[in-house]
Amino acid sequence: MLVEFRVKNFRSLKDEQVLSFVSSKADKTFASTHCMDTEHKPVPSLTRSALIYGANAAGKSNLMFALATMRNLVLGASVSGTRLSDHYTPFLLSRDSATDPTEFEVSVIIDNKRYQYGFAYDGVRVRREWLLVYEHARAQRWFERSADYSDKDDQWEAFSAYFSGPKETWKKATRRNALFLTTAVQLNSEQLAPLFNWFENGIILLTGGINLLPTLQRLESQSYKSRILDLLQAADIHVSDIRVEKKQGQQVELKLESEKPSEFRTSDVEIPEIEFCHQIEGEDPVWFDRRFESAGTQRALAYAGPLLDALENRKLLVVDELDGSLHPLLARFLVRLVHTPDIAGKGAQLWATTHDTSLLDTKLLRRDQIWFVEKSAEQATELYSLSDFKPRKNDLIERGYLLGRYGGIPFVRDLDLANSW
Repeated sequence: MLVEFRVKNFRSLKDEQVLSFVSSKADKTFASTHCMDTEHKPVPSLTRSALIYGANAAGKSNLMFALATMRNLVLGASVSGTRLSDHYTPFLLSRDSATDPTEFEVSVIIDNKRYQYGFAYDGVRVRREWLLVYEHARAQRWFERSADYSDKDDQWEAFSAYFSGPKETWKKATRRNALFLTTAVQLNSEQLAPLFNWFENGIILLTGGINLLPTLQRLESQSYKSRILDLLQAADIHVSDIRVEKKQGQQVELKLESEKPSEFRTSDVEIPEIEFCHQIEGEDPVWFDRRFESAGTQRALAYAGPLLDALENRKLLVVDELDGSLHPLLARFLVRLVHTPDIAGKGAQLWATTHDTSLLDTKLLRRDQIWFVEKSAEQATELYSLSDFKPRKNDLIERGYLLGRYGGIPFVRDLDLANSW
């Protein structure tokens, strides 16, 4: 379960911003459905979802890209050949931040342990990396490293006695542009494996367009396909069956290297082609290929597989533009699924951006589940919660938001077309 995510100096996120799933102690609304007990006293309860609102280009997606970048680096992007500088995109509108490190930190609960892990890096090397582990209330600092701007080796704090294994070997094997967490897990650290596995398998990122592949990959299982169809039909999408045929095709890659001629490579690949079955009572079934299905149907199918995966396996589902091509009632239906303990169990969470103001409803969401982003005077993204405003129970949140009471909206001015164009 994600407790909180911190990011600093990444794209439009200049100063540290914190997205927290810690539920407000003062707010008892929907406590049994929208929150989960953690059995950790400092963070006794977490919300199941967080929805983020804001104007276009305010930085909503950058928060998600920050988590995706952290995940890529933990999974060994620098080890696989990608340069660290490819992942270094600081806030460029300030002289200081343009050369300062980018910093990420997550706090997660895995198997009743709370891990507080983070690192800072620039285009040259990892500048800091740390891990605190809470088995009870008191923190255990398992490791910490830092590096200044000289060409010297990293400075390491003493390893915790609670952290076992050939730590000195892992330390010596950790390169300047790689993470100790990644290196130690590759060298068989059992204690760090749960945290690494959370990054690898505990996060589902849907941050692009309509990507059907995660759902299609599982449709070979009849039981899985039945659950997908049940989900679509519950959402009033009248698809009675789905079939996928794999056809042979070719993939073309362009390889670019400095001081070398460009090189095209082709390889044979299997391309999945999907068809949807529609049938009315008393008539034969009719199959349609993807071209004849609406964007909303395709997006619902694209969400269905990852959503079921998150619900059944207690994962964090991260969705950019939840409302894209979806009817507001369908978006509300997806949020309600995450808030249903019998379906979501203990652990499934949703982090989504949206412009759908109909979801700003205190009958659907708690105040601490609603977040806003806004650009400051220096064009830096600022993240804050509706809870900061302490609205009254009967306040119409959607109306207040559209009136600008909570910020996070575009300031649209009149345009005199006759004189300016």
